[in-house]
Amino acid sequence: MEVQERLRSEQAFHDRQAEERAAYFQAHPGQLLVSEDQYLDHEPWIRPALATFGELRGRRVLDFGCGHGMASVVLAKRGARVTAFDLSGSYLNEARARARANRVAVDHVRANGEYLPFADEAFDRIWGNAVLHHLDLGRAGREVLRVLKPKGVAVFCEPWGGNPLLNWARRRLPYHGKKRTPQEAPLTPADLDHLRIFSGLDVKGFELFSMAGRVLRRGTIVKALAWWDRQLLARIPCMQRWCRYVVIILRK
Repeated sequence: MEVQERLRSEQAFHDRQAEERAAYFQAHPGQLLVSEDQYLDHEPWIRPALATFGELRGRRVLDFGCGHGMASVVLAKRGARVTAFDLSGSYLNEARARARANRVAVDHVRANGEYLPFADEAFDRIWGNAVLHHLDLGRAGREVLRVLKPKGVAVFCEPWGGNPLLNWARRRLPYHGKKRTPQEAPLTPADLDHLRIFSGLDVKGFELFSMAGRVLRRGTIVKALAWWDRQLLARIPCMQRWCRYVVIILRK
């Protein structure tokens, strides 16, 4: 698929999603408020991934593909000077509304993650959640490297495609939140080759057995599976290759 056609398709998909959400937030503006703990704990990888940044007060942080803007609010509340961008103008409208509702300052820019409109070495930290697997990783990786300051850190949370059984389930089984664009696909080990331009590249897997929660939802069984995940992944790191999600930590 041609680049421009791919970008138009991605933008249209996410604009539709955001416009469907907009009516709800007009009727329930209080839902724009962000509880930091609720955001950090809505997936098991978010809190440890964000902790990688350390102290954020005064640092320039880019929310890469900000979507609904919840991460931007959390980053700003921690004292970061936040710039957020997204390809979807409709999601940017939601992100702006969320920043206003939470009384934080965020600069919002409409942009394409493969061609960023920012100066070289502009950011101390870069955060992205479920965004790289939508992009040409070669182009996006070079742009992240370009706009990141020396000794800067970029963290991306991404779906992982290293488990054949999981890939079959993604294609065949219905589950909550399955909607996705035609072009997106989980990252694979081969995709990581595009990110070896960074001086540091670490990958940590999350959700092995507890990925069953996508079908079972929350409950005692899923909590037990999550406990086993923590034990096994800590003791046998190679099992991370079979996980549902990875946190990618890039250092310049």
